[in-house]
Amino acid sequence: MSDILIVEDDADLATTIGALLESYGHTVRIAFNGEEGLHALDERLPDLILLDIEMPVIDGPAMAYEAMVQNAGKQLVPIIVSSGYADLDAIADRIGTPYRIAKPCSLPRLTSLVERATSERRPPHPAQKPGARLQ
Repeated sequence: MSDILIVEDDADLATTIGALLESYGHTVRIAFNGEEGLHALDERLPDLILLDIEMPVIDGPAMAYEAMVQNAGKQLVPIIVSSGYADLDAIADRIGTPYRIAKPCSLPRLTSLVERATSERRPPHPAQKPGARLQ
């Protein structure tokens, strides 16, 4: 199955989603903010990132931007963005990912999107010029 990095500041939600995805056979790592997420990317590239938008330290869009700037293959990892508050469609479009899910979401919808994203493997393609901030 797939190696999935969950970057989510809500520990209960992150561990619940992680346990669900592990029950489907995925390997899961969890980071609780964008800075931890970037460190996790440096350790090992996942097959997929499930990325919260609003987090402390470094938020989701800033983490995605930094991963794309740092490159070294990080820009090729598909990203599912998630949020319960932000304008999810606009942020997903700026990051360049077709994968987005609003919180709260149903677990079947989440697992279906994870399966789709891991099979399609479409990396982000930001609409902005290189070097432009995603925020």
